[in-house]
Amino acid sequence: MVTNPKWQEKWFIVDADGVVLGRLAVAVSRVLSGKHKPTYRKDLNVGDGVVVINAAKIKVTGKKLLKKEYDWYSGYPGGRRTENLEDLLKRKPEYVITHAIKGMLAKNKVGKNALGKLRVFAGKEHDLSAQKPETLKV
Repeated sequence: MVTNPKWQEKWFIVDADGVVLGRLAVAVSRVLSGKHKPTYRKDLNVGDGVVVINAAKIKVTGKKLLKKEYDWYSGYPGGRRTENLEDLLKRKPEYVITHAIKGMLAKNKVGKNALGKLRVFAGKEHDLSAQKPETLKV
């Protein structure tokens, strides 16, 4: 019989200041999915919660600031919009990190539930101090 490991859930805090985007996304997705625990199962949501602060201060390598593009499509003819990473970091830095982490999670209900435990903040202040998050080294 499988017991629900939800009572073992912890929260971690990650400072994204100066951290490379891909390395941050790998470390956070690993904690969200629960792969850092000995009780990991791919069919259960056993991961922990993660708070990412200073999202606006992430680092990328190479020419990604100018060449990496994010695009949206409205569904209407001519409704495709593109924006490079530099402009998107100024406008919505939380989206950049969330999008990178979402791509590394499972593409099913377990991955969606794991993404619900992620909180990203552009600055240093966050409102999850009640969860007593532990520092996660990236």
